[in-house]
Amino acid sequence: MGRFRGSITKLSRREGINLAETEKVQKYLDRRPYAPGQHGQRRRSGRPSDYSVRLREKQKLARLYGVNEKQFRNLFEEAANVPGVTGTVFLQLLERRLDNVVFRMGFASTRRQARQFVGHGHILVNGKRVDIPSYRVRIGDVISVAEGSRSMGFIQENMEAQKRRRVSPWIELNPDTFSGTFVRLPAREDLALPINENFIIEYYSR
Repeated sequence: MGRFRGSITKLSRREGINLAETEKVQKYLDRRPYAPGQHGQRRRSGRPSDYSVRLREKQKLARLYGVNEKQFRNLFEEAANVPGVTGTVFLQLLERRLDNVVFRMGFASTRRQARQFVGHGHILVNGKRVDIPSYRVRIGDVISVAEGSRSMGFIQENMEAQKRRRVSPWIELNPDTFSGTFVRLPAREDLALPINENFIIEYYSR
């Protein structure tokens, strides 16, 4: 599965979840809670197969984090070989991606925008520029916006909006300095994801 570059709203409607995790997309979903296209409101007859259910769950999670199939499978295989609950470890590895942390801290309004900011060199990790979206953040790492990028309109707007939202409990954020610290790994109950990771484990274990 390649990285999707089309309308995130249409894809969210197809998957039935808010893939962008933004208020704008949620409004579209509330108004049109069915798949896009001419036949989107028609229900498919029959019960979906077990394989289909597990495949869709895998695709939903990959698209939520904006990860391609190869990266996604490699992360799952890594999680499967780490002590602990495989599903939780897998989600923690996804959460530790730099583009995701930039999104969680509110520097970017979506993960897609966060990936762009990282790739364009606007983000620092412990004071050093990192332009790899898949870079794995560690506990104690300080993520910040490069000083020359703090005046960008998008980043200014995002930080103002973030001040009105709740910060993820595994992150400490200082909006005034455009920086935040990844203080701990998120627990499964911290992640309000509409995903059943057990289906994904079953998909890859088939």
